[in-house]
Amino acid sequence: MDGSAQGELVLAPEVFGIQPNLAVLHQVVTAQLAAARAGTQSTKTRAEVAGGGAKPFRQKGLGRARQGSIRAPQWVGGGVALGPKPRSYRQRTPKKMIRLALHSALADRAAEGRVCVLDRWQFEQPSTKRAKAALAALGLRGRVLVVVGPEDDLAARSLRNLPEVQLVAAGELNAYDVLRSDWVLFTEATLPGAEGRGAAAEPPSSASLAAAPEVPASAEQSEAEEGGES
Repeated sequence: MDGSAQGELVLAPEVFGIQPNLAVLHQVVTAQLAAARAGTQSTKTRAEVAGGGAKPFRQKGLGRARQGSIRAPQWVGGGVALGPKPRSYRQRTPKKMIRLALHSALADRAAEGRVCVLDRWQFEQPSTKRAKAALAALGLRGRVLVVVGPEDDLAARSLRNLPEVQLVAAGELNAYDVLRSDWVLFTEATLPGAEGRGAAAEPPSSASLAAAPEVPASAEQSEAEEGGES
């Protein structure tokens, strides 16, 4: 949090190293913005407007166009023809496209050097002052998207009052929030693609080696003899 370097971290190439797919990115962001629309707009048709039950004047003899109701669409105060009604603007987007769009957005930020990884948040109590100082020490300017985990409650309460900071849970990270932010700030626990990396390179511990009991030579010979007799 003081801005000092703790080491080097290789970002997952399948997440941060791909070529951004702009077409998929545009489609997914458009679908996300469409799903956020309330869709509560509504107008009244001529059947829903009050009044207009009687014919305004007789059919013939006046030299005027025939009219059946003063609530027809061409009358002032009449109903609306083909007006908007409540509807859902949600679009069906495949999960693979959503994942590809998120990876494309993260790869774009990584290519610009706009991804910052923090080892962990260190808050004994919520403090907006300390949170602001931490962002300044990390050199983050502009709009910052902070990805928090379930264990970062104190950090979230410290950062939520900063107007240039947007908080998002690790499981709710999306392409639109990444694109509208200048910086994306992760911790090692919330970094995508970090699960299980480096586990295969670790040598087995001495405890795991000592846990396997050795088979006595006499037992091996007896098993071999039994196998030969059978």
